[in-house]
Amino acid sequence: MNSVPDEIVEHILSLLSNARDIAACTCVSKSWKEAVPYIPSLYFPRNSFDGVVRRADADATIGRMIAAAACLEELVIYCPFSSTALASWLALRCRSLRLLELRMDGVADKAAAASDEEYPANELDCIGVVQGLETLKLWGVSLMRPPNWSSFERLRTLEIIGATLRDAALRDTVHACPNLTDLALLGCDGVGAVSIELQRLERCRLDFLGPGNSSLHISSPRLEVLEIQGFSWIRVEQSHRIRRLCIAKNAGRVYKVDMWKPADLEFMSLRGVQWSWNAVSSVLQCASEVQHLVMKIEFCGDFDTLQPFPEIDLVEFFNNHPKLRKFEIHGALFAALCQKNSLKNLDSRFMIPCLEEVVITVRSPLNAEQKLNTLESLLRYSVKLRRMAIRISQMKNCHEAADDFFKEICKFKYMNSKIIQIE
Repeated sequence: MNSVPDEIVEHILSLLSNARDIAACTCVSKSWKEAVPYIPSLYFPRNSFDGVVRRADADATIGRMIAAAACLEELVIYCPFSSTALASWLALRCRSLRLLELRMDGVADKAAAASDEEYPANELDCIGVVQGLETLKLWGVSLMRPPNWSSFERLRTLEIIGATLRDAALRDTVHACPNLTDLALLGCDGVGAVSIELQRLERCRLDFLGPGNSSLHISSPRLEVLEIQGFSWIRVEQSHRIRRLCIAKNAGRVYKVDMWKPADLEFMSLRGVQWSWNAVSSVLQCASEVQHLVMKIEFCGDFDTLQPFPEIDLVEFFNNHPKLRKFEIHGALFAALCQKNSLKNLDSRFMIPCLEEVVITVRSPLNAEQKLNTLESLLRYSVKLRRMAIRISQMKNCHEAADDFFKEICKFKYMNSKIIQIE
């Protein structure tokens, strides 16, 4: 390595980011140590200071490395640190930093133990000095009060994970980032109403915990990807560019979904224990251009009583979704397509033009004859069908009809073995 030019050594070391690796390299030689200022990225893993008893010693070590990296653009800290030290580090590198990722579990624990009145000045205030940030990721924070930020004009990506939030704090935080293209709020709780109005937003992921009846209003004309979980009332405006839409509610009910008809929708997933049928039908009507549809909703009903899906006409359903190429059907929707009158409008002129793959989860052996008729109809009228997967591992087999139904499914598979698979 002594014969390698200093510029090449600097380039090689600039590819390192792990703080331990960089610290080890500084001990090799004087020339290697002099290359540290040109390192653009520093990453401190969770276990960086496991053997260090005093946090002040860890803070001092981090501070020395940040001070030495004069061209620092990316700073990722997962290990424990103090908010006071963080403020000094950011002030030192506020002009060069472009990416900042912090895991603030210790701060979050203190905030959770205090009430709003007892909670001191927001530990995130110091981030406001880094005006050139393009990416900001925060883990385990507590946004009980709005951070004292002016405006991050250059910020394009904001991710907040595992946070306790308040409505006003979240609103002001998003408002301080007017030019976001990517927004992710994952594993968060504590909000009742979320309103997002970002003109440049393209990808949005929201995952809120708990069975509460929270609401979402989003207005972003450039939105292409929307993945949300945990909301009971949803309103999406000006969503003409949405290509991927995922709505889930793991606990509680979805009462209403109000949105514009997306002309370019490629993928849509609806999941949850209980949805209002009005919410389901309104989303399906908007998604007439969808190409890949996943339906995994267990029950319908507006109140505590869990109700099955109403009867769905198979011909009408596929006529309303002519571009559907891949269809994943859970037990409840499949049962709705297998009712007495679901196939009454079938005739020789009917055709499912684009369907290539269908995955069906059968949860019950009841109404076996009608279910087999529906399976046969899907096979017969899907002119481009290449694969039909029938999932029966979750089927309730305590009923005596289960064995007979399984035999019929096996016969059906045997007669169409090139297309049908049993999972």
